[in-house]
Amino acid sequence: MSLQALDTIALAEEKARQIRAAAQAEARRSVQEAEDAVKSMAAAADDKAAAEVRDLIRKADEKAKEDAGVLASNTRNRQAAMKARAERKMDAVVDKIVERIVNG
Repeated sequence: MSLQALDTIALAEEKARQIRAAAQAEARRSVQEAEDAVKSMAAAADDKAAAEVRDLIRKADEKAKEDAGVLASNTRNRQAAMKARAERKMDAVVDKIVERIVNG
């Protein structure tokens, strides 16, 4: 083989090594960029999930307060109704006692 052919082969091999090294470096950069993008998306997803959880807790607290208010109102209404019934019965009982004392 001629010296010129050997030089051409050596140059081609060197160029192939350079292309391979550049491709590997580009692959490493691409992998790093993909990992960074995934980390960024995961952090954004975590932030979004945390915000949604805070919102759900806030809504649950508001609903619980509203339900407690309704329950308290219903309890007051039942208490007032029971008190009115008790007073009516008390009047009837007092009337019977007075009647028995007077007629007794």
